[in-house]
Amino acid sequence: MNIKILGTGCARCHQLEKTAREAVKELGVDATVEEVKDFNKILAYNVLTTPGLVVNEQVVSSGKSLTKAEVTQLIINALAKEEQKKGP
Repeated sequence: MNIKILGTGCARCHQLEKTAREAVKELGVDATVEEVKDFNKILAYNVLTTPGLVVNEQVVSSGKSLTKAEVTQLIINALAKEEQKKGP
């Protein structure tokens, strides 16, 4: 799983990264969490307000701070989609 935090390095972006790392750790998920600070790369995701949260190349949130519970649920949803793609 790949998780990206889109933002310019503001306090809200750092908080979202910290929250995402905590959620990944608590879930025991094999995931990389990275910050994307390059404005052109952020725009490539069509995110105009930061912070943005991208899970497996899908923008799942932008422009708001998320709680750990919210981030955890978004990761669980992405895991469920992965399982559906694998099929029976």
